[in-house]
Amino acid sequence: MTSNSNFFDDVNHYFDMASRHTDVAPDILSQIRACNGVYRLRFPVRRDNGEIVVVEAYRAEHSHHRLPTKGGIRYAPDVAQSEVMALSALMTYKCAVVDVPFGGAKGGVCVDPRTESASFLERVTRRYTTELIRKRFIGPDVDVPAPDVGTGEREMGWIYDTYKAYGPDTLNGLACVTGKAISLHGVAGRREATGLGAIIALEQFLAEKEDVRPLGLETGLAGKRIIVPGLGKVGLHAARAAIERDAIVVGVSVSDGALYDEGGLDVEAVLLHRGETGSLRGFPEARYSADPDAILEEACDVLIPSALEHQITADNAPRIQAKVIVEAANGPVDPEADAILREMGTVVVPDVYANAGGVVVSYFEWIKNLSHVSFERMTRRYQQIANNRLLQVLTHLTGKTLPPEDAALLLQAPNEIDFVRTALENTMAISYEKIREPWKRRALPDLRTSAYVHAIESVASAYTLDGIFP
Repeated sequence: MTSNSNFFDDVNHYFDMASRHTDVAPDILSQIRACNGVYRLRFPVRRDNGEIVVVEAYRAEHSHHRLPTKGGIRYAPDVAQSEVMALSALMTYKCAVVDVPFGGAKGGVCVDPRTESASFLERVTRRYTTELIRKRFIGPDVDVPAPDVGTGEREMGWIYDTYKAYGPDTLNGLACVTGKAISLHGVAGRREATGLGAIIALEQFLAEKEDVRPLGLETGLAGKRIIVPGLGKVGLHAARAAIERDAIVVGVSVSDGALYDEGGLDVEAVLLHRGETGSLRGFPEARYSADPDAILEEACDVLIPSALEHQITADNAPRIQAKVIVEAANGPVDPEADAILREMGTVVVPDVYANAGGVVVSYFEWIKNLSHVSFERMTRRYQQIANNRLLQVLTHLTGKTLPPEDAALLLQAPNEIDFVRTALENTMAISYEKIREPWKRRALPDLRTSAYVHAIESVASAYTLDGIFP
């Protein structure tokens, strides 16, 4: 679905709308709104056949109110400067909403990872990283990249290895990038963090009877009919997390089509079918559409757009049937559509909150790398001993022994993924209350405005306390 709006203008539109509800001074608002720096670069890379091509790339650092800055690197042939500026601004506000001590950043490289060879992509990644090192646009205390659309653990490993060879910080080099593989000192739970965070955000909204009943819904996720446009890295994990919580995924889409079944889809079977055939077409007992955007307008309770920006525009917003939209992607609803949906009574759980699970868990990985120790290494054995003592006391006091399966559960100590998921859930819960409370108390227009107000006031406080240098 096309939109006539510029993504960076969209973000600034939401910022400007929210700033009217704050007492922040205009000069501080101007400082927060501005993108502090954009590095646009072009560099030559040799293809496998010997041909030399010039690759265009970007790294935007939106806000230095907290350091390091943080944000993913996107590989796509149509990456533009305004796009990375918009995404870096969203990262600033996202980090403020979930109280993660980073400024916002984002990178983009104009290559198509679907058609280029792995060897070419490695050369591009290493050259891009080298250029960032030269200009001090990367480092554990400066700017910390992460995966985004078109990149993953593989690319993050190349970035780390290049930084290790040429970067100035050898002691904390692992913390120069997050989203790494577990074997490269990444953190358990990072892959699913963004999708899982979106579902936790949805759970937080659905827990409030006062907010849910006017939509004609009951509290809780169980039984809710969910559509996930964009069954990629984020959408897949969102779908899995929803199903684990007894929701029903009735629709999904990928780049070449969509499936809808009002009785519910077996998402794992859908993945298997696509892996075997290369398409969603022909999946049994589901209605197929060659137009992936068509799934947005199907009947459901919750829509979780999980692909790129501008999926919902003024063109299709009036036909959206979902009562709740959770923005698991960055900027999937443009401002015109947002106004239409608000008028229709549709609740949008905004990207600056719902999409923040990835940066929350990236923060945990960054802490782990700076600490040079995993989360459970110092506590796991101690917790097992403490649990065993508790079991012995219970047996002594009651004269009874627990069934073996119950005793095994009690004796089990948390591992890294338990710490990560619990901390993620706690962060999302606390952050939701921080945006819901002013939404209700101050009668703000919607959750998006409330989230932006919270972010603006948080960043403004940092700038005010830091002062202006010189």
